[in-house]
Amino acid sequence: MRVNSLLRTACCLSAMPNQTLTYLKRRFEEVGLRLQSRHGQNFLIDLNLLRVLVEAADLSHDDVVLEVGTGVGSLTSLVAPHVSHVVTVEIDPRLFQLASEELIDFNNITMLNLDALAGKHTIDPAVLTAIHERLNKAPSRRFKLVANLPYNVATPLISNLLELDRPPESMTITIQKELADRLAAQPSTKDYSALSLWVQCQCRVELLRVMPPTVFWPRPKVHSAIVQITLEPDRRAAVGDRKFFHDFVRKPFLHRRKNLRGALLASFKGQLDKPQIDDLLARLQLGENARAEELSVSQMLALANAARAHLHSI
Repeated sequence: MRVNSLLRTACCLSAMPNQTLTYLKRRFEEVGLRLQSRHGQNFLIDLNLLRVLVEAADLSHDDVVLEVGTGVGSLTSLVAPHVSHVVTVEIDPRLFQLASEELIDFNNITMLNLDALAGKHTIDPAVLTAIHERLNKAPSRRFKLVANLPYNVATPLISNLLELDRPPESMTITIQKELADRLAAQPSTKDYSALSLWVQCQCRVELLRVMPPTVFWPRPKVHSAIVQITLEPDRRAAVGDRKFFHDFVRKPFLHRRKNLRGALLASFKGQLDKPQIDDLLARLQLGENARAEELSVSQMLALANAARAHLHSI
């Protein structure tokens, strides 16, 4: 759906009261709308924090922004005046209708009423088509994600966006604090994971603001955070075969109780035997008791590249 008409001015938008607790409760009561927990619907009702999110995104008129979780369109309306185009996705048809009414005065917003994820490992093609149509309008255009992400899609969305040949240059998002900790985690800490490695091999991760449950409605049971993930082209280029690395890095963490040697044996059963894995580890000066969660990004990349070279030589 294309939302037509003239852009409102940014100063008017900054005063829009359409995501206060009073407004949301009244509006939802008017239309008989009840939120569905399965969609992870938690509205950021502190308007100052919405503005912090927008300011941190450092938007320009060359930007094409993806938003997942339109809600009633409050963040969308703050972003749209500063960018070339916004592609915003809302899974709930009732919220989609409310947002359509709120955003009627914009002509640079594409609204999609669908699940942004076609599957756990796939972004819906309609979302990518809408983004690429706008990016291809001019060579200077940049792709960014700016969103108060529903908790249930945050991890697969971030992960899948980094699989793309043209991923976002930045992702400025609100997510669970627990997920933020995982994204920024360092080796040998409890939060360090395959996701940490996958994101950090391509990006810089910054935790900008921790937010208590009280700034959302309905209140979640956990703290949240504003996080910025910035693509680092040199890091990304060093990965080489991204698909292989993404698959490789997940394997040892599926066997987290095992040491790295045992995890690789379990993951590559029938492909790599014990002497071959011992040789790989020895070449990288990794002892047989090394564990996946101890390896830095550069060490895991070196191990993945060595394993890939060996598998391709078989």
